[in-house]
This record gives sequence, structure tokens and C-alpha cells, in this order.
Amino acid sequence: MEELLKNNGFEASEIAEQLQILRNNVSKELNELLRLDKIIKIKGRPVKFLHKSSVEKILNVEIKERFIEVDNVRDFIFNRENEEPFKHLIGAEKSLKNQVEQAKAAIIYPPEGLHTLIFGQTGVGKTLFAKMMYNYGKYIKRFTEKSPFIIFNCADYYNNPQLLLSHIFGHIKGAFTGADHEKEGLVEKAHGGILFLDEIHRLPPEGQEMLFYFMDTGTYNKLGETERKRKANVLIVGATTEDPNSYMLKTFMRRIPIIISIPTLQERTVEEKIDIIKYLFVNEAHRVNKKIKISTEVVKALIGSVSYGNIGQLKSNIQLTCAKGFLSSINSSKECIELDFKILSSDIKNGLFEMGRNSREFEEIGNILDAPLLVSPDGYKVIIEDSDEEPPFNLYKLIEDKVSLLKEERMDDNDINKFIITDLNINLKIFYNKFNKNKENRNRILKIIDKEILDFAEKMKDLAEIDLGRKYSERFVYALSFHLSAFFKRIKDKSYDNKEYMYHSIQDNDEEYKVALKITAMMSQMFRVEVPEIEVTYIAILLKSVEEETQKQVGIIVAAHGSSTASSMVSVVQDLLGDVSSICAVDMPLHVNPKEILEIIIDNVKSIDKGKGVLLLVDMGSLFNFEATIVEKTGIKVKTIDMVSTPLVLEASRKSSIFNMELEDIYNSLRDFKGYNNEFNKENKCSDQVIITVCTSGKGTAVKLKELVGNIITNLTEKNIDIIPVEIRELDKKVASLQKKYDVLAVVGVKKPKENIPFIPLEKLIDGNGEKILREIIAGNQFIVLPEKSSIVIKELCEDNLKQFLTYLNPHKIIGILLKFVEELERELQADFDNAMKIKIIVHVGYALERIIINDGLTCVADKDPIAIQIIRAVDHTCEIFKRALNISLTDDEKYYICKMLAETSV
Repeated sequence: MEELLKNNGFEASEIAEQLQILRNNVSKELNELLRLDKIIKIKGRPVKFLHKSSVEKILNVEIKERFIEVDNVRDFIFNRENEEPFKHLIGAEKSLKNQVEQAKAAIIYPPEGLHTLIFGQTGVGKTLFAKMMYNYGKYIKRFTEKSPFIIFNCADYYNNPQLLLSHIFGHIKGAFTGADHEKEGLVEKAHGGILFLDEIHRLPPEGQEMLFYFMDTGTYNKLGETERKRKANVLIVGATTEDPNSYMLKTFMRRIPIIISIPTLQERTVEEKIDIIKYLFVNEAHRVNKKIKISTEVVKALIGSVSYGNIGQLKSNIQLTCAKGFLSSINSSKECIELDFKILSSDIKNGLFEMGRNSREFEEIGNILDAPLLVSPDGYKVIIEDSDEEPPFNLYKLIEDKVSLLKEERMDDNDINKFIITDLNINLKIFYNKFNKNKENRNRILKIIDKEILDFAEKMKDLAEIDLGRKYSERFVYALSFHLSAFFKRIKDKSYDNKEYMYHSIQDNDEEYKVALKITAMMSQMFRVEVPEIEVTYIAILLKSVEEETQKQVGIIVAAHGSSTASSMVSVVQDLLGDVSSICAVDMPLHVNPKEILEIIIDNVKSIDKGKGVLLLVDMGSLFNFEATIVEKTGIKVKTIDMVSTPLVLEASRKSSIFNMELEDIYNSLRDFKGYNNEFNKENKCSDQVIITVCTSGKGTAVKLKELVGNIITNLTEKNIDIIPVEIRELDKKVASLQKKYDVLAVVGVKKPKENIPFIPLEKLIDGNGEKILREIIAGNQFIVLPEKSSIVIKELCEDNLKQFLTYLNPHKIIGILLKFVEELERELQADFDNAMKIKIIVHVGYALERIIINDGLTCVADKDPIAIQIIRAVDHTCEIFKRALNISLTDDEKYYICKMLAETSV
């Protein structure tokens, strides 16, 4: 092996020379060995090879790689020696994180580890997980190189308990008819290692008793022996697809301290499902020694096709698909096997329709894998399609093939319509989000689309908004622009087929159809081209599909026992607040199993989460325990409040839908909510209300914070609320003292009090959320809330900063102009700056105005970085405000630095 490491492997020419055969024949045999997974190929010049099993023996691990791109094989080997086996397990840091920690604990626990039961459905990978445990044991030196890993399936001898026990424990001569010699059992063979008993629930009761006695004492007897004198050091790992408590003896289960539950494929994250598919396709590419190109629709269909069988079934489906693709490629000149939707079997095709019912997962797959997957024997990558022929968003491509295939599956028009609308909307959203990463949208799109087409699409957006009475975003403009571009290309290439993919699921009396008629008429007039009738349907589908992005809100789930308890509370809230989309009810009839309710709640959490988490309102404390499980299975942030009531649901909905508060803020403000009467008529409640400000000292900064909060309150209500500054080290003592005299509404500052009082951190006051929370507190205490004005925090902080540095300009006089400048800049750029950005712009421009007055403006000595024309025009236009109001004109260099600041923050 040292010679192998020294030379970094062997060349084909070296083997040919030693065996005295032709090099071409050696190369041919090496390629065959590579295909059979017997050797490892080291890329480089010259190409070298390693004997795979020898390397695996040295490393004590299983190597998946067939190709290595390293300069030194020794580096590869030493790196692999230091890698933990679980690191290569898909999901080890996500859906399997808890299971991996359990497995490690089972192996590490002194003195000899803990016996373990792995529970999971067929095909989830229980045997693989057990092998990972064994490899981890070798990795941490718990097992030696010679430690065995024995696998036995108890179902093989289920109908013959005597033979089953003979296999596990062995037998002596004459133990039963036909036992003409003594036999070694699996327990004896597994000494010093792991005995993996698959389908362990098939063990008969007497076998379980013998096994748990062995686990207790480390001793056993062979079949036919009366005394247990034999000893073995074996870690038992069992696996079962059945509920252990239903099939196993309770006395046996007490001996199993660790039960590891492996999630189903459906419970794995979308990213993990795609990684599993990639891995399985790489295996198939190895087998056929060819590249495989897989369309995104095939990936979606494969994921959706697995309703049972899990990873095992997915593997079978992939092998079937690859076999059909391989057969089709035999007579083809193409270098790779191409798998598209047409090649799938009908069962797998149905998976796409199943996937379409879960729009969230459908969209996630598109975000992760928005282009075909190219798999080769040495790995995989996402390939970018050639964009010379088709634009990046193509309505024809999204609709035509799918409609044809759906009709072949004899799906009715109504179901086709729903599927196409959902699919189109998701694909459009994915395309827009990727295209819209940079705010220089118009300039980017003009590199692909003619200006005339883009201008026309913008006019059609205005027309649709007026006629349909709804708001369309830039998404519609982009989609229509790209569709028109594809349409004109088809007309020019004379490749337009008006009959082949006729799709008329949009009714002629639909309002979208009528608007589409207008748009196609204007297309014909504007571009002097005959527009086929089918285009009306395409554009009507586009009008129907494009949905406006909803504002992200905290989702609310109300779960209560009873046939309609939760629904009744949610219904009241909907009647009072209107159609609140961020809330749903889960009714829990008493006869329903809690496990079923948990699954229902998990599904609702997945569907209602919009990116800000979910608040779970429950009626009994037992449901409180669901929170940790929900977070673990979904990865979504969840907070739970029990003792739900209609007022509590109403308050939560107001704070989420109206005030758009964060999950943590809603949770903190409602933890002790007991209804409106309790809130407003507390026993011994003081008539005077105060807000406490706290900083590192009771003076200076805290006093300034008092002024700031006071100005915010004045901006919010005419009610007199005192602001009391306190020192941080006296906070809890002061709060307790003040609560005896006043009704303390909130604490604002740098430290949260121990008392259960609404707390607003200083950073939230600066970023704008603090003002929203104060407004909510004031509204919740039945004060009159004044109409919302511009942020006092921004005005106060900026004016205070400018006072320290401006000499000639009066900060109090120019702050209004600077605020107007920012508002106008937001309109020009169609942006929404956060408070930090607004403060940064105002202070910078305030200093710039002062520099111009004293003829000390900034000059750019280095080469200027390129700036988007959109930003330059916006700054130029907005700076006219200063010329009109102050008769001050910023220089081009000063404007450049403003543009640069905006560009660096991706405006």
C-alpha cells in the first residue's frame, strides 16, 4: 500500500508493461472494471487507477467516489480517514439530525453501547442507517477492523421458530431431528461487533425471551443446551416496520433504551428528496456508464410518485425510467440518455399531478432545480439550457407539452385547467424571483426583449388593471414580454401551429378572456401581424395565473377539542375583521387519535406559513407539547399559547394581519392575555399610564431616549402618557416600585425586565417595528390612535445627528426636505427602504448639502464604478428638490457617491 500511495496509483502503461500485453487491451479492461465499481480513477495527466476494495479496507469506510480529482492520493486517503461516516448521510444535519445523535449516543455510551431498535416504513433506509452506526463505531475506535457486522432477516424463518432460534443462537448436535453436528449461531459470529436483526418483530416470544436474557447478562445457550454458560459481547440493533409496542413483548422492549424512528420520504425536506434523486441517478449512470439528462418535470413526477415504499420505491421507479431511456438511446447518436416526461410510465406520470396538489413543495422544487439535471458517472450538475432559441420564460413550453400529455391521460378539462393555472403561476413566480435579484430590471430585460415589446406589455398591464379591477405587478409585464417575443419568433420562423395544441379551458365569457381579446386586437394593430385565435386563450391563462405577492404575515392556527369549537372562533374573527387569509381552524373531535391531529396540524403549518412563522392557539395544555415536534418535522418557527378564547384569536389576528407584527412580538404580547375586560379592568389598576425607557445610565442617553419615545407617543395619541427613564442596574427594582403607583404600558431600551411587561428593544425602535408595537399597545389600551404619520424615529435620530456636524444649515429646517427626498427616491426606484437605509441616506445627503455650501464637495479621483442608469436617473431627478427648495445643486461627484451607496445596497 505504501508503494501505491507513493506513486499515487498505477498507470495503464505500467500494468501493460508488467503483464506484457497491449496498452489498448489494458485500457479496455480498466474501463470495464471502473464500470463494475472495482477501481477508482484518478483524473489528471497521466490518468491513474486505485484498487477500490484495498483502499476501503485501509480506510474502514465505504467509498462512493469512482473519480478523484486530487494531486496526491495520500491527501484523499487521510482526508477520508478523518471524515465521520454520518457526514455522507443525506439529511444528517436536517430531518435526520435527532436520529443521528441518538445513533451516536447508542454507539458511544459506556461500557459497551446501548441496544437499539430502528423503526420505520419499508424502504426508508433502516439497514443503511444500521451500517452507518457500525461505520461510526469503527470511526471512533469503538469497533476494530475485524469487528463483524452481521445481518439477519427474522422473516426468513418466521414459520419455523426452532430453525430461527438455531440461526441466531446456534445448536448442538442432536438438538433436533437433522442436527447431526454442532452449529455456530449469529450471536457467536457477531462477538465484538453488531448483530442487525431485520424484521425483529417476527421473532417468536420464546426467541425474544432468549434475546433479552442475552442482552441482560451477555450469556446464552445454544439450542439443545440447558445451561446458559456461553458468553458474547454483541450490540443488538433491530429494525421493524411495525409498532414495537404492538408486536414485541413489554419485557423485551424494556431492554431497548434507544428507539430511532426514521422518517418517511414524504417527511424529508424537498432539498433532501432532490439530493436522494441525484444520488440514485448517479448510481444508474455508473451502471450504464453514460450521462443522463433529467428534466425538472421528471424529477417532480418521481417525487410525487412515491406514495409507499419510500426510497426503495423511488429507486425502483428511477431504475425503470432509466431502463426505458437506455433502450431509447441505443439507436440514437446522442451521447447521453435523455429523460423527459413522455418517457415515464403512467404510474410515475401521475406523480406530477399528485405533486401539483402541493403547491408549496412544487414551488420549492422549482426554486432548487429550475433547469434540467445532468448526471454523469462521476457526479451531477444543473445545466443551463441554450437561451438562443427560446426566452427564459416560455408560455408555449409550459403549456403545450403538458396539455397534450394530460389529454393522453384522459384528464378532464376542468382538472387540466386547474393544473395548468397552478403550474404556470408557480413557474412564473420562480422565474420572476430569480430574474428580479438585481433591481436594474428594465435594463436587464431590454438586453433580451425589444423595447417596443416591453413598452407594449406595460401598456397592456395598465389596460388589464383597469378592466379587471385588480393590481398586476412587474411579473405580468415580464411574462407577457417574453411570451410576445416567443410568439414573434414563431411567426418569423413559420413554426406556429394553431391547431396542434388547442386548449380552450378558459370560457369565452370569462372576464380574462374578454381582456385577452382586446390585447390580441391591439397586438395585431400595433405590430401588423395576424394573431391566431389560440393566442387569446394563452393570454387569458396568463391574466388568470399571475397572482400578486401577498404580504408576509404570521400564520395563525386555532386548534381546539370538539367538532366545531375552533371553526366557530375563526368564523367570528372572519366576520369582524373580514377575510383573514393567515388564519385557519383545526377541529378535534374527542374520538380522533392525537397522532392524527398532530399530522393535520403539521400539514396546516406547512400550508399557512408565509415566511414569518406560525402561532398555534390551543385549548388545552396537552397540545402545548406539539410545538417541538412540529418545528422538528417542518423546520418552521412555531410558538404556542394555550387556553384559547375568541378574544385571544381576535387579538392575534389583529396583530398579524393589521399590524403585521413579528411572531415573537405577538407571542410576548399575548402570553398573559385573559380577555379585554381583564386587560382594561385589572384589580388595583392605576389610572395613570407610563412607559419606562432604560439605557446604560439613568441620564444622558436614557433622557434622550425619553424624548424620542415621548415624541412618538405624541405622534400616536393625544392621551397623556408619562415617560420615565431609569438606570439599567435598577431596572427591576424601579419597575416593581412604579407598578405600585402606575399602569406600566411598556419598557423601551436595552434590557428586558423580569416583570411580564411588553418590552421593545432599542433596535426595534430604530428599524420601525417599535413604533408599530407602541401603536398596538396604545390601541389595546383603548386610547384614541391618531392617523399614521411618517416615522418619528427617523426624523429624531437624523436631526440629532445633523445637529452635531452641520454649521451653516439648520437641521430643524432641512430635515423635512431630506425626508421628502427619501420618499421621492423610493417612488423613483420603486423601492421600500428600511429605517437604517433611510437614516444612512438622510445623514449622507445632509452632509453633502453642507459641503456644497462651503465649496468643499467630494471629488472622485479614482475610476468610477459602473452604476445602473435607472439609479443615476432617479438620483438626478430627485436632487431637483434641493434646487427648488434651497437653491443648492449637488455636483456630479456628490451624486455619484449617493448612487454608489444605493447600488451597494442592491436597490
